[in-house]
Amino acid sequence: MIVIIDYGLGNLGSVKNALDKIGTLSIVSKSISEVEKADGLILPGVGAAKEGMRNLKSRQLDKVIMKEVAKGKPILGICLGMQLLMDRSEEGDVDCLKVIKGTVNKFNISLKVPQIGWNTVQWRKNQLFEDIPQGSCFYFVHSYYCSPKKKVIVGETNYGITFCSMFQNKNIFGVQFHPEKSGINGLQLLKNFTKIVYENNTSD
Repeated sequence: MIVIIDYGLGNLGSVKNALDKIGTLSIVSKSISEVEKADGLILPGVGAAKEGMRNLKSRQLDKVIMKEVAKGKPILGICLGMQLLMDRSEEGDVDCLKVIKGTVNKFNISLKVPQIGWNTVQWRKNQLFEDIPQGSCFYFVHSYYCSPKKKVIVGETNYGITFCSMFQNKNIFGVQFHPEKSGINGLQLLKNFTKIVYENNTSD
């Protein structure tokens, strides 16, 4: 079972619908025990980092996420969820979950911010991009971007600057785009994450 973590922000319904469409068993939950029992986790997100961290802490989900990730449980952060996996965000000047080293920064570019719409991802060989053509388009909506340590960057996108649009550190995955809104390629990415979850089962 994959648990889509409900912390009061995000595109929970559309992520659940996408997983249903590919036949992946999932639930939307804010239950600590269900997060602990899950085979894999998805941390979605639409909104602001400060509110996101406040909501995670108020539901005591921050500590359980960090604990389960440390045990090796696969997690996929989507958009704000990706950003919340970092050390710190400029958005609200807030400490995040600190499972990926680096910061979240605001675009300082001449192009319109937020970036809204389709853009390409250039990726290095990675399990999440199996059977997805190089340079495929995904759907983005964001004003901030992750600046992690170079070695965890596995996908990049250009929007005024070249930024990290996907990272991976062992069992921790983050994508700045919305796979649940990205058509066939997004569904394939979610299929690939499902495969990773069940190949790396660490649940009790």
